[in-house]
Amino acid sequence: MPHLRVEEVTKRYDKVLAVDRVSFEATSGRILGILGPNGAGKTTAIRMITYITVPDSGQIVLDGKRVGPWSQMRMGYLPEERGLYPKMKVGEQLTYFGELKGLSRKDAIKTSKHWLERFGGKDWFNRRTQELSKGMQQKVQFVATILHQPDLLILDEPFGGLDPINADLLRDVIMELKSDGRTILFASHRMEQVEQLCDDICMISGGRKVLDGPLRDIKRQFGKDTVQLDFEGSNAFLDNLERDGLVKVTVRSGAHAEVRLLNGTAPRVVLERALGSVDEISRFELVEPPLREIFVQVAGMQEVVA
Repeated sequence: MPHLRVEEVTKRYDKVLAVDRVSFEATSGRILGILGPNGAGKTTAIRMITYITVPDSGQIVLDGKRVGPWSQMRMGYLPEERGLYPKMKVGEQLTYFGELKGLSRKDAIKTSKHWLERFGGKDWFNRRTQELSKGMQQKVQFVATILHQPDLLILDEPFGGLDPINADLLRDVIMELKSDGRTILFASHRMEQVEQLCDDICMISGGRKVLDGPLRDIKRQFGKDTVQLDFEGSNAFLDNLERDGLVKVTVRSGAHAEVRLLNGTAPRVVLERALGSVDEISRFELVEPPLREIFVQVAGMQEVVA
């Protein structure tokens, strides 16, 4: 299975520096999350990996050889924007996509039907794409991405349009492909999805890489500085803690909160304030910060440096 290396790549569009000297690696049997807000440069990096466009400088290497038309045959790319033909029947275009990637017509039809059935779409083969819901179309496009059993799988916001049940089904398939030894890139601005799926991450902000490495190691670097609470009663204590500069409230709902400890605040201070305000506490836990909070910290520091 392939080893992908992105080496100091830069891409500029007119006056916009979309990607600025970004480097990272992806290996077989692991999922690399490429994450950042919209406009960070994720999709531009992916388009260079897939050889849709080429870098102005730097290089992208798959198994020791620069990417090109040859590597496109070994990749499966699910773009954020749908690329299905609305008036064509699902089976016709899946067969067409499979043949483009080197499958025989017979194998393309057989594999298409197998995956459609796996995704609950056994009767979609002869239906026109425009007759399907947004979620159904997303599953069809995923099938088109994996038909030819690609070594390198690139998924850009793959859960768009999926309800929780179908999102879980897609997640299960992605994990199966990982277990088969595929190299998987998962691009998203949804930090919680990256945190659930990925072994390694590369954070991009403003076209620059701001952090990368194994997810577990990165979270350890930031230590346990986040308190998660489930409670019943008034949440006024959160405003008081924040006003006093003791915490930053990162998540707040009716009965749940996450706060980041500031200025050396001890967890017991939060607990004592909460006990004086709420009726009951069912959860109080000191944890590593969620990925979204790490990104906010790192990207914010990067903006200050820039």
